[in-house]
This record gives sequence, C-alpha cells and structure tokens, in this order.
Amino acid sequence: MIGFTAPFVIAPETGERLLGSVLSQLESGFGWVYIWFVLGLAGLLLWLAFSRFGHIKMGEPEDRPEFSTPTWLAMLFTAAIGGGLMYWGISEWAHYYTDPPYGLEPRSTEAAEWSATYPLFHWGLTAWAVFCVPSLALAYAYHVRKVRRLRLSEACRGVLGDRVDGWVGSLIDVLFVLGMIGAAGTSLGLAVPAISEGASRMFGIEATAGLNTVVIGLWTLLFGLSVFFGLHRGLKRLANLNLYLATALGLLVLVLGPAVFILDTFTNSVGMLAQNIVRMSTYMDPVGGSGFEETWTVFYWGWWISYGPFVGMFCAKISKGRTVRQIIIGMCGFGSLGCWLAFALLGNSGMAFELDGTAPIADTLETEGGVQAIFVTLEAFPLSGLVTALFLVLLLLFLATTLDSSSYIMGSATSKDLPNEVEPTRANRVLWALVLATVSVSVMSAGGTDALQTLSVVTAFPLIAVLALVAVSLVRWLDGHERYTAAVAADTTEGHAPAEEGDPEAEGPGITVSEDGAPEAVAAEDTPARDDDGRGRPSAEPVT
Repeated sequence: MIGFTAPFVIAPETGERLLGSVLSQLESGFGWVYIWFVLGLAGLLLWLAFSRFGHIKMGEPEDRPEFSTPTWLAMLFTAAIGGGLMYWGISEWAHYYTDPPYGLEPRSTEAAEWSATYPLFHWGLTAWAVFCVPSLALAYAYHVRKVRRLRLSEACRGVLGDRVDGWVGSLIDVLFVLGMIGAAGTSLGLAVPAISEGASRMFGIEATAGLNTVVIGLWTLLFGLSVFFGLHRGLKRLANLNLYLATALGLLVLVLGPAVFILDTFTNSVGMLAQNIVRMSTYMDPVGGSGFEETWTVFYWGWWISYGPFVGMFCAKISKGRTVRQIIIGMCGFGSLGCWLAFALLGNSGMAFELDGTAPIADTLETEGGVQAIFVTLEAFPLSGLVTALFLVLLLLFLATTLDSSSYIMGSATSKDLPNEVEPTRANRVLWALVLATVSVSVMSAGGTDALQTLSVVTAFPLIAVLALVAVSLVRWLDGHERYTAAVAADTTEGHAPAEEGDPEAEGPGITVSEDGAPEAVAAEDTPARDDDGRGRPSAEPVT
C-alpha cells in the first residue's frame, strides 16, 4: 500500500496527470459499461426483493440480528457514506445549476429543477445497488456457508471455486485494497479542507497547514479510540451519535431554513426522478457531446463501485440474522432516503438562498470553489454559528466513522481465520488505522489527493468484472440454498460436523461442495475416515 501511494507523494502532479488520462479514456470509451453494469445490479436486486429468495436469512434459522434495527441502519449508513454526503449534499446542486444536462440554459428554471433532481439519482436506489449486491454475497458466504475469511475473493467462490485460494483470489483482494486507498484519500480530500475552512471562519484563525494538522489530530483521536474499542463499544456508539446529530441538524435546518421551499422542491424532484429514471440511467449524450454523463454519472458510478467491496464487507459483518429482503430494503431504501433528506434539507436551502438573492452561492462556486460555496450557504442561515458548528462536528464524526469501519474491515480482510463471533485483533485494527491515516495524510500533505480520488474511480473498471462474478456467485448460492441447507442438516443429523466452507480441505463427511458452490453428496464408503480431531489431522496430544 505504501509503495503504491509513494508516487503520489513524490510527484503528485505527474500521478494526477497520468491517472486523469486513464480516467478520461475509460469515461469516454467505456462509459456505457459503467451505465449498463449499474443498471444490471439494480435489476438484480429488484428481482431478488420480490423473489422466493427474499426470505433467506443470513445465518441459522434461529439466529437473531446482532444489532437493533436503528443501530444497524446507522452503522451501514455512516460506514457507506461518510463525509462525502456532507460535502456534496450542500453544494452539488450548484454544479448542475451552472452546467446543466440535456443542453439546458445554465441558471434557468429548468436547470434549477434538474439540479435538485440529479443528486437524488446519483445518491439513490440505483447507486445503493452497487453496495447491496456485494453485501448480500459476502453476508451469505460468511453467515450461511460459514467461510472463516472475510475477503472479497470469498464472494467469488461460487463461480471460481478453489481458484480463489490462488493467485486469482489474491489479485481480487489487491484490487480491493487499491480501491480502499482511493476511498480513504477521497474522504480526507473532501472533509479536512472543509473543516479547516469552517474553523478558520468561526474562530478567525488563518487556514494553514498547521490548522489542517490540528483537524487531522482530532480526527485521528476519534477514530483511533473507536477502532481500539471495537465494533460494539466503539463503532456502534459512534454511528449512533452520528445519527442523533444528523437528526438534530436536519430539524434545525428545517426550522431555521426555507421549509416550504425545501418540501416543495423535494416533492417536485421525487416526481421528476420517478418520471425520468430510465432516461437518467441511460443518458449518454452521444450527439450533443456535452460530457455531462462522463463528468458526473460515470464518475459517480465508478466512485460507488470502488467503495462497493468495502461497504459490502462491513455490512456483511453486521448483518447476521437479517434476511435478503431486509438487507435490500435497509440499504437501498433507508440508505437512499437518508441521502435524499440531506440533499433536500441542505441543498434545497442553498438553492432558495441563491434564487432569492440571499447568498451568491453559484458565483462563489465558480470563482472560489466548492468549500467556499459551502460556508456561504451555511452563513446564510439564521443562527449561522450554531448551524455551522453542528455541521462541522457532524462532518468530523462522519469521517471518523468511515475510516474506523475501513480499518476494521482491513483488519478483517487480513485475518487468516475470523469466525462469525470474533473481531479482528485489537493490534491488527489499530495497525490498519495508523496505516490508512499515515498514507492518506502523507498524500494529502503532498497535494496528491486529487490523484487518489481519480485512482478510486480508475480501479473501479477492473472491479466491474469482479463484482459481476460476485453477482453470479450470489445467484448460484441462493438458487442452491435449499439443497445446501438440507444436505448440511442431513450430514449433521448423521453425527458429522458440517463442512467448513472457508477451508476447501475441510468438508465434512457425507457432503462436499462443488466448484460452483453447490452441495454434492458423497457416499459413506468414499469418505475418508476422520479421527477425533474431525479434520483428518492427528488428534492434539494432551498437555502434560
């Protein structure tokens, strides 16, 4: 990881230029691949939600969810979204308002309507499908098939079989790590400058590298403590705190802001999205050549794809006892709703301030950049000091939660043996927290953040093939679920231990698993004799 990111520290401009060239080629020549792939995942989830597979539980029939529903939703939402939603939720509309799709006139009425609608599309049901499919596949592998390694390659075992234990599986996991590097860099690149600028405006301190260091120190302390205390005592509490503060900020914005405009515009945007979802999902503009879909939709899909494996692994870990349908509704339903509320409350408030002349947000965006536009928006609220302070605290906590869950998952992915009830060791979790922090801060300090953001999207292209394998593997597993559980139950009834899917050499007698993940019966006389160890190994010698 450090070796790969070193060029972005040593020569950030060269790295950004090289990756930008690659990204441009991918967006212009293969944008249709991103478009159709994400549409396919959304269609798959729609089918699964209403199919007979919707009732399949991630775990044993008697297993109950490990976390309460509000806590589970808070954890998956804060891990998946992080500081990105706070940044774009308040300013994304202004980008579309000044450079709208469909050849519309900038800053027109039509541009304003579409600028409030497109964020709901880019952060809505279709986008969350990219997170949900790997979540389902990994949750099924981990909680039903009892694999003992929480790695992206394990979700491909239904297609690749034992080949995931070789170089193919290693390659898949390396692509996951590269995506994580870009994800961490993107989160920092968006959040830290915004927090520093906010502190500068509130306390009259010049926004310098020293202030960035203080912000990074607070952030490291928060997510380091959370990582140290683990999933239940650390990350769970941090996610719940995020949810409470987000609710408080939302209510404050609704009370102090242009509430009628917020609600009217949100209602209008939902209607426009429902009427135009197919057009928006397939818009490529080959004749007009505006590049809107490359700049925004293809870029966003790549960003979501690069985050998908990480979010999938985390959501799989916390989704024991949930059904396929519950996970789909929780992620695509609640996840989309949470994003929509952020854009409705923050983004629509900013649009109201722009349209009535309260704040020159669009002009600020074009002349000074997105960070300045955010604080011009916040300062237009009554009690702006309170709104800004709450916004900054929430942004800091969102960032800490995202990187906390990132280090937790990296610790899980690098653990050789991780049964359901076991967390990665504390030393492993803290090590990855320090590595992610060091790499991200080094790159940001050297000015290579933009290159890392581009990297996260570039690595999404090969991940399309990987996630396609994950989707096929999931369908195969679900289709063979009844046969598999019946075979395991019969094998257990006969007094044999169930197969341990994470160890291809450890299938229990009476049942093996084929390369595609389907159970295969084995005659008793063909089953090698097992000693007391139950794994075909000599029994442990008693300690004397």
